[in-house]
Amino acid sequence: MAKESFKLIANNKKARFDYFIEETFETGIVLHGTEVKSLRMGKCSIKESFIKIERGEMYIYNMHISPYEKGNIFNKDPLRVKKLLMHKYEIRKIASSMDRDGYTIVPLQVYFKDGKVKLEIGLAKGKKLYDKRQDIAKKDQKREAEKDFKVKNLN
Repeated sequence: MAKESFKLIANNKKARFDYFIEETFETGIVLHGTEVKSLRMGKCSIKESFIKIERGEMYIYNMHISPYEKGNIFNKDPLRVKKLLMHKYEIRKIASSMDRDGYTIVPLQVYFKDGKVKLEIGLAKGKKLYDKRQDIAKKDQKREAEKDFKVKNLN
């Protein structure tokens, strides 16, 4: 069995802080040639992006792909709306859970998988302020434990 190649381009850490991720999906993105070249150079941001389902199709808004330096007239708008590639039954499943349970769709990471650009999206439910505080406290405890462990092992 051949080994998959995986190269991370952009990660959305804030999404995991602000939301409980219930389920993740892998989607393809409709891109143009200069956008792919720019992604190969790692010039992408999904921090402010969001996903909508319109007329049975899924689109990502505000995904910033910097213009390719050598692309001249072939460069596209960096913030243009991009279509996501998923099966109809997956889109219907996500749409029904969004309507019924108050979920939203958040982009988690953009990466290359076997030479193709993929986007990992998550079906997510928003966290309350006290949930975020708990996450911060856990992170602080972990950091303290690692610090204590390091100090003990140096002596």
